[in-house]
Amino acid sequence: MTLAIYDTASREVKKIQSQSGVTSMYCCGPTVYRDAHLGNLRTFLLSDLIRRVIEVTGGEVRLIQNITDVGHMSVDVIGEDKLLAQAAAEDKDPFEIARTYEAKFHKDLELLNVKKADGYPRASETIDLMIAMINDLILKEFAYIGNDGSVYFDSKAFVSYGDLSGNRLEALKPGHRYEYSDESGKKFHADWALWKIAGERTEMIWDSPWGYGFPGWHIECSAMSMQLLQNHVNIHVGGIDLRFPHHENERAQSNAATETETVDLWVHGEHLLFEGRKMSKSSGNVVLLSDVVSRGLDPLSARLCFLENRYRSQMDLTWSALEIADAQLGKWRRKTALWGTSTELKVDPEFLEAIENDLDTPRALQRLRLIEKSQEISDSDKRAFFIYADKTLGLDLSRVVLMRDISKDQQDMLNERSVARSEKRWADSDALRLALENSGLAIKDGASGQEWSWR
Repeated sequence: MTLAIYDTASREVKKIQSQSGVTSMYCCGPTVYRDAHLGNLRTFLLSDLIRRVIEVTGGEVRLIQNITDVGHMSVDVIGEDKLLAQAAAEDKDPFEIARTYEAKFHKDLELLNVKKADGYPRASETIDLMIAMINDLILKEFAYIGNDGSVYFDSKAFVSYGDLSGNRLEALKPGHRYEYSDESGKKFHADWALWKIAGERTEMIWDSPWGYGFPGWHIECSAMSMQLLQNHVNIHVGGIDLRFPHHENERAQSNAATETETVDLWVHGEHLLFEGRKMSKSSGNVVLLSDVVSRGLDPLSARLCFLENRYRSQMDLTWSALEIADAQLGKWRRKTALWGTSTELKVDPEFLEAIENDLDTPRALQRLRLIEKSQEISDSDKRAFFIYADKTLGLDLSRVVLMRDISKDQQDMLNERSVARSEKRWADSDALRLALENSGLAIKDGASGQEWSWR
């Protein structure tokens, strides 16, 4: 395998290694208390892209993606559990809330053409795995029972803490709340809860050797990934916001329990901005996939927009970019259909080189555009190149497109607009564009003139 990806831990691009031809992947899944927005979904498209590249080049992938349905303390609301807060807001049982948003999450993945993982373990159904790992960590003296009855990880006992994020224990300031507002029982301020005693909490609690309570956030991923991937993960994927403290703490727990380095590559996708600001509930600029669909845009236009940017570069998404991507998808699907009906696959070396070089999707897409416009490549070869590329890109380019003829009025307006543009009557050109768009066409102006597609 020649796929190489940037590893957060070593700060270098590394080739992927696998055991017996099977690449093990773990992707941190959603906390299912609300809809996943496009910023969240970018991470899951990243793991899908990695998987597709490995599979299209002959490899096999085992992907596990957890579902966090036991909640954890919100960084926005002190002392309030995200799932319990949403359950109270909607006046529903917290597990009903979890199942509702979990189903919506899977629907979003389907709309984005994300392949199903091999397993979606729920935190609520793997409490036994977490309890077993916590017991093991206590026995190995990496964890202790605090004077409040909760169980904490002893960060000082793990000598390589900070190797992933660069945050050293001596530099972490006391008073910073990494997860819970009440952690008075721990020995050191940078320790974290593995099991929280329930206290006055009466919902979403489980029995344990330390009394009724609930698991800490980080132990969930350690327990599930180690159990379901046999104590070793070739590629661990998540958003950049999880690098610290979640992934740093997860690494400490998993390595301490197995007494080995459990992850080969830590891969992080960067933040998504929307029209200049980080997409977040607090910023008030959350965009859901359902918002894209409600505007009449193909949900895969979001996938194409993400591919136009490197996964580890901050990206600024706009409605204009989504509309352009939607038009591009329609154009490529029509051309793929016009190029024939063959299912033959043909590898373009430059496309593959770009993809395997740290997932350089912008360069790969540029190569497709050159193939599309080439006068030296036959239509049948163009189709074969595009179908192969789509095995990686997941844009459904061979989808059958209903080829509708435009009306005489629409053709007349296109002709009039072409003349207006040539005569530099920009106001008339803009007015005709608006009329054409209202009639159902998408217009794109380029060096070769105006192009149209059905919206």
